[in-house]
Amino acid sequence: MSGKIGGQNVSRETIADLQAFAALVEKWTPRINLISRASVPELWNRHIIDSMQLYLLAPADYQTWVDLGSGGGFPGIVMAIIGKAEQPNAHFTLIESDQRKSSFLRTASRELSLPVTVIADRIEEVVPQNADIVSARALTSVSGLLPLIHRHLQPDGVALLHKGQRYEAELAEARQSWQFDLEASPSLTDSAARLLTLKRIHRDPSISS
Repeated sequence: MSGKIGGQNVSRETIADLQAFAALVEKWTPRINLISRASVPELWNRHIIDSMQLYLLAPADYQTWVDLGSGGGFPGIVMAIIGKAEQPNAHFTLIESDQRKSSFLRTASRELSLPVTVIADRIEEVVPQNADIVSARALTSVSGLLPLIHRHLQPDGVALLHKGQRYEAELAEARQSWQFDLEASPSLTDSAARLLTLKRIHRDPSISS
């Protein structure tokens, strides 16, 4: 038995894991504010389905995925839940400096038997991960993200980013210092937002450091 959620077919086991994760988020949020309390009634559409759609952009042959500023597990834990079924040999690393949120991420990973390592440190201080994929959602601007992505992404890797309605302005600012190939895909959950796929990321050689 399977179903279609977030634009993709998922197994009964994946749906059960997503439901279990949603229950954990609801349980922990009053204590450590994983998501805003106002968004709890919209947890599935605003956070889980919004995260799920990013997986559709992932290269099929990835082995290592790093999620930056994972917070309450969006999209990192959601990606690991899907990846457990779709790419069972892959491993996910979630970087989150907040100790309480890191504790939650470890609990969720353990209870759901996910292939996840949680690193509780600042992204810029973590040893470079050389990942096939780096993702981030609601963390900082594209300009702010690119140095962090560049640190942890292998040269032929892919960055997958959730971005809101200011994405064009953020990209224009980022291109003042960086070069990259870009594909912007529409969001299933917000018509003004975009899912950004960035490849071949490097600093613009014409810009002095």
